[in-house]
Amino acid sequence: MSDDKGFVSAPPKSSLPSKRLPEAQLSHRPLVSVIIVNYNSGGMLTKCLDHLKRQTFSDWEGIIVDNGSSDDSLLRAATRHPEIRIIRLDANLGFAAANNRGIVLSRGAWIATLNPDAFPEPEWLERLIEAVGRYPDVRFFGSTQINSENPELLDGAGDCYHAFGIPWRGGYRQRTATLPPEGEVFGPCAAAAMYSAEALREVGGFDESFFCYCEDIDLAFRLRLRGERCIQVPKAVVHHQGSAITGIHSAFSLYHGSRNRLWTFVKNMPGPLLILLLPLHLAATFYLLFHFRKTPGFKPQWEGLMAGFRRLGDIWRERQEVQASRRITSWQCAKTLTWSVKALYTRSSDVRCARA
Repeated sequence: MSDDKGFVSAPPKSSLPSKRLPEAQLSHRPLVSVIIVNYNSGGMLTKCLDHLKRQTFSDWEGIIVDNGSSDDSLLRAATRHPEIRIIRLDANLGFAAANNRGIVLSRGAWIATLNPDAFPEPEWLERLIEAVGRYPDVRFFGSTQINSENPELLDGAGDCYHAFGIPWRGGYRQRTATLPPEGEVFGPCAAAAMYSAEALREVGGFDESFFCYCEDIDLAFRLRLRGERCIQVPKAVVHHQGSAITGIHSAFSLYHGSRNRLWTFVKNMPGPLLILLLPLHLAATFYLLFHFRKTPGFKPQWEGLMAGFRRLGDIWRERQEVQASRRITSWQCAKTLTWSVKALYTRSSDVRCARA
C-alpha cells in the first residue's frame, strides 16, 4: 500500500513485541531454517540460492518469502532450486512482515535471515553453528559481510548503536584487514544473521510497522533489553551487494531510515537514558537533515521524520510493553551502546571481548 507521500508503507501490525509468534507444527525439524525475503531481486536470488546449496552444513531448510514480486526472480529460483519452500504474499508487506511469515512457518531451532543480495561462503552456516557450541547461552549471532564488488572492503562486521540513537554497520567500507576478532556486538545485520527461533517468538519477531530499515536494530535492542547477548562470528562470511534493490541513498531508504531511527530510540531506550539522551538524539537527527539540505535526499528524510513524529503515540504504547519486559538495568543497557563520537563518524566496528 502507499501513503499520501507516495512511499510504500507497512500494513497494520499483526504482532506486537509482547505477543509470541506461533510455531510450525511439523514432524521433521531441521536445525536451521534459512529465510530469504524476495522482492524483484532478479538473478540475485538464484545466485544466493546457488551459494546456499553449497553449504558444508547440511541440516537446514530454505524458505523464500516473496513480497508480491512482478519479475521472474521467483520462477527462476523455483525452477533451479525446487527443494526450497516458497511462501507467496499477495503484496509487498516489507522485510519485517515477510520475515515474520517465514518465522511462523519455519521448523528449525535456529532462524538464519539472508538477503537475496548476500552470497554466503560454503562454511557460513557451519561457522555459525560452531559458535553456538562455544556460546551456549547466546541466542543471536552476526556474520562478516564483505563488499561483493570489492572483496578488499568490508560491508559490515556487526551492527553498532550509538548512544545518540544512530545505528550503523561496523567497519562499513573499511579494509578487510581491519576485521576484528570474534566478540560481542550490539546486534547482527539481518542481511546475514542467525537467531534462536524461541527467542524470536518470545519477542514477537520483527516490528512490522518498520516495514524495512532499522528493523534489525530494533529487534536487537529488544533482545538486549531482555539480557540477551550477540556474538559476531568473523569466519561466518557472506559477500553482500547491499541495498541492491532499494538503493543506498534512494528516497525510499532515506524516508524509512529517518522515520525508523526515531521509533527505535523512543521505543527501546530505558527511561533515565531516554531523558538524558533525547536532546542529543534530536541534535544528531537534525544534523543529518542539515547534511542533506542541498540534495534530493532532504525531502524524503524530512517526510520520514514527520511521519515518525505523527505515530509517536502508537510507538509510546509499544514502548510501555517493551520496557515492562526489560530484564536489565539502565546502566547495563548503557554499557551495550557505543559512546565514541569518533567511532560513529568513521563507522568503526565495536566488537568487544566476550566470555565463551
